[in-house]
Amino acid sequence: MQTTAEQYDAVIKICRDLYEKKMLDYGCAWRILRLPSLTDQIFIKAQRIRGLQENEVHKIDEDEKAEFIGIVNYSIMALIQLELGMVDQPDLEPKRAIALYEKHSTGTKELMLNKNHDYGEAWRDMRVSSLTDLILQKLLRVKTMEDNKGKTLVSEGIDANYQDIINYAVFALIHLGLANKIT
Repeated sequence: MQTTAEQYDAVIKICRDLYEKKMLDYGCAWRILRLPSLTDQIFIKAQRIRGLQENEVHKIDEDEKAEFIGIVNYSIMALIQLELGMVDQPDLEPKRAIALYEKHSTGTKELMLNKNHDYGEAWRDMRVSSLTDLILQKLLRVKTMEDNKGKTLVSEGIDANYQDIINYAVFALIHLGLANKIT
C-alpha cells in the first residue's frame, strides 16, 4: 500500500499536469483575478461537488474528481495571488508559474504531513462528503476574512485556510482512487 506522502504526490502530479497544460492553452490569465474571485470560483466547484453527491441526476458529464482537481489548482493560484498580488495583465512565464505551483504545493504537503502526524491519519476514516463540507466551511471562513480585509482576532490567516482546502481536496481525491491512476 502506498503511503500518504506517495498518494499525495501522485494526486498533486495529476493536478499540476493539468495546471501546466492549461497554462499552455490560456497563459496566466488567472493572474488578473482578485482573491475573492478565486475564492468564489473554488466555492462554485465545492457547491457543484455537493450537488453531485446529493443529486441522482447529473446534467453535465464531469465527476467529482475533476472538480476536486479544480479546487486544488484554484487554491494554489490563490496562494500565488496572496504572495504576488493581483495584476492588470498576465505577467508570469509558464516556467515561473510552475515553480510557484511547486513551492506552494510543497509547503502545503509539509503542513499536511505535520497535521497528519498529530491527527493520526483521521482523514482516512472520513467520508468524501464530509471533506466536501469541510471545504465549504473553510471557504465561508475565507469569504468572511476577505470581507474583513484579512483581519482576524484569533484565527489563522487566509493562506492557512487555502492550504487546508487543498489538503481536504487531495484527501478526497485519494479516497476516490485518483492516486492509483498515475502512470
